[in-house]
Amino acid sequence: MIVSRALGAPRKEQSTQVSTFWVSSQHNAGARGRRPAVFRMAEWDADLDHIIPSSILPPLWAKLLVGFVSLVCFARSYDGDFVFDDSEAIVNNKVHPQQQAASWLLCPLPRASGQPADSCGGPGFCCPQKLQFLLISCSETRDLRAETPLGDLWHHDFWGNQLSSNTSHKSYRPLTVLVFRMNCYLSGGFHPLSFHVVNILLHSGISILLVDVFSVLFGGLQYTSKGRRLNLAPRSSLLAALLFAVHPVHTECVAAVVGCADLLAALFFLLSFLGYCKALRETNKEGTQSTFWVLLSIVLGAVAMLCKEQGITVLGLNAVFDILVIGKLNVLELVQKVLHKDRSLENTGMLRTEGLLFRMSLLALGGTGVLYVRWKIMGTGPPTFTEVDNPASFASSMLVRAINYNYYYSLNAWLLLCPWWLCFDWSMGCIPLIKSVGDWRVIALAALWFCLIGLICQALCSEDSHKRRILTLGLGLLIIPFLPASNLFFRVGFVVAERVLYLPSAGYCMLLTFGFGVLSKHTKKKKLIAAFVLGILFINTLRCVIRSGEWRNEEQLFRSALSVCPLNAKVHYNVGKNLADKGNQTAAIRYYREAVRLNPKYVHAMNNLGNILKERNELQEAEELLSLAVQIQPDFAAAWMNLGIVQNSLKRFQAAEQSYRTAIKHRRKYPDCYYNLGRLYADLNRHVDALNAWRNATVLKPEHSLAWNNMIILLDNTGNLAQAEAVGREALELIPNDHSLMFSLANVLGKSQKYKESEALFLKAIKAHPNTASYHGNLAVLYHRWGHLDLAKKHYEISLRLDPMASGTKENYGLLRRKLEQMQKKNV
Repeated sequence: MIVSRALGAPRKEQSTQVSTFWVSSQHNAGARGRRPAVFRMAEWDADLDHIIPSSILPPLWAKLLVGFVSLVCFARSYDGDFVFDDSEAIVNNKVHPQQQAASWLLCPLPRASGQPADSCGGPGFCCPQKLQFLLISCSETRDLRAETPLGDLWHHDFWGNQLSSNTSHKSYRPLTVLVFRMNCYLSGGFHPLSFHVVNILLHSGISILLVDVFSVLFGGLQYTSKGRRLNLAPRSSLLAALLFAVHPVHTECVAAVVGCADLLAALFFLLSFLGYCKALRETNKEGTQSTFWVLLSIVLGAVAMLCKEQGITVLGLNAVFDILVIGKLNVLELVQKVLHKDRSLENTGMLRTEGLLFRMSLLALGGTGVLYVRWKIMGTGPPTFTEVDNPASFASSMLVRAINYNYYYSLNAWLLLCPWWLCFDWSMGCIPLIKSVGDWRVIALAALWFCLIGLICQALCSEDSHKRRILTLGLGLLIIPFLPASNLFFRVGFVVAERVLYLPSAGYCMLLTFGFGVLSKHTKKKKLIAAFVLGILFINTLRCVIRSGEWRNEEQLFRSALSVCPLNAKVHYNVGKNLADKGNQTAAIRYYREAVRLNPKYVHAMNNLGNILKERNELQEAEELLSLAVQIQPDFAAAWMNLGIVQNSLKRFQAAEQSYRTAIKHRRKYPDCYYNLGRLYADLNRHVDALNAWRNATVLKPEHSLAWNNMIILLDNTGNLAQAEAVGREALELIPNDHSLMFSLANVLGKSQKYKESEALFLKAIKAHPNTASYHGNLAVLYHRWGHLDLAKKHYEISLRLDPMASGTKENYGLLRRKLEQMQKKNV
């Protein structure tokens, strides 16, 4: 039901008896009475009638409109890829970010192109001779897999690291990870589409829920005699919700899968606030009910925190709402009485609402308890960040820190006001430090505080109680959820992050809507204001659609940042990495070099550039870069391993071994490094050490196919066929669908004259990879030895069609043809 004089003729709803729990008037409350305050709210909301037509005011239509518009804005991202941080949180969960840098793995040991002929003078099994370097991901998704115990989620951070680890970012969001895991289970795997659809629906749901939240913040808690809450500000709540739904700064939260954390936290944040409002309603009826709803609000706040850290700030908003609005505390009046030593403080209304102190005590105790438990789980230590993550926090001068923090606030405010220049990352030189008050950018600080102080003064000193309430709640919703990202209480790992503005933007939309209402009230050009508001909605919607398209894949996302943050080394690094993944090494080198130029201590860029130079056989420069990387960051295990590979290629075996062992020292569970160490030992003919190293790799990572393969091949080449067969069977039990293991074990079984079993494995390998020449060639060898010469001839010919230059296959095929000719002559 809507009480508003702007709706024209009297309606039945207006004749319904209204039960008013609190009203907006604080000055002259006795003279004005309750109904004038209610209708004064309706009059103010009616000023927006030229913007929001009456036909869409019914709650259902309003919510349908908001939901539809929010879907239109971000629907384009539904079929996007996993991009940027999605790879770490979803695809590579359980690996620290520094481990994501690309690293080489050496391919299996080569075999001789022709094994020694058996006693019958038969052919030998063949295998490619060339030793290659393979770029492979050294990560695995653990927390999101069904076989991982659910209890592990409560001991890992958002990226899958142990919270007790010194490399953990302490981002404790187990409920978000649980939602990811459920998504994987229900969708049957790591399909980005299902994750994106969930995010889009969450944003739509939150935008719809904000219609109710804004109706409370703008219009208050008014109820009918039947207990139904009235929306006294239908136009204001709808316009604010529309502004929120189409704000482009939300694109990162909606289009990036990891933004689900912000969306879930926002959802439970709003539910907690509405639950607290329910407590305020029930206080008029039964105190016990009030306690239940307050406790439920605290629980929902804790749930919001377990989705993302800033969710707990809802308890602060609840307290502000209760004290300043429900309790009718007039801060200005209170200060005046304190200054004049007036002992009649009870007249301020601070204690008018029954149970206020009790509710505040519950909020304080609940919030403190939740934060204490969170602190204990985190390991009682703050996360560790580097200077490139947040350079201002490492400034030695407190003045420099304060100036830059406030400049960051002004940039966040600008992103809310003009969300046109958006970037996936604002670190690494994107925003140079302000080192003196003479920097022209200080103007932005002055502008920010000029606006904030003006709004705060109006919120505290205005004689219009309605204006005070709107401004106070708008500022509270803008500032309180932003506090965890403000660097005031602890150092954060970013400079500016669009994702942390998701909740604060609701406060901005509330203030903006209030501003439009004030303009409409004091100007006659209402159509101009309506056109301006509709223009903002249209432009923001268009910007959301464009930005959602940029988030669909990494190439568009990274390149879109080049014009926004050309000084950001991470932007150039990510463009280079994307190009390298697509095989464009020349262009990738150019961007990696620019990243290192912008940030001479960017070890990840050095590591990846060194990788490419190694592949291009530019070994000296690769070694220099990797040596510099480990000098800058001595615990960079991936760089140590890659340095060992380069040194191995340079025949500096002792140095390579030392580099591998240093990598393992810094990352004890490093199966890929054990694999490469085993490859080094194989080159040095230290076969026992090689087998031990590969066995360590398979213990740490049972699905390490390359390590299993090399063990089988080494044992095969050294004549230990029984051991090779045992290892092969063990490997296939763990990785039953690995065609390369089938191939290696089939070779061993063929040499052991277990032809039938060998044939079955060869055929399974060929079914999995029918265009692999060596599979057909070695199956032909098996048939050749087995005496099935026609089948041998068939597969030799297939193998040679696939690889005409295979010398071993040519030689064996020649042997077969000569044998067939001899048999033909005998028959003649």
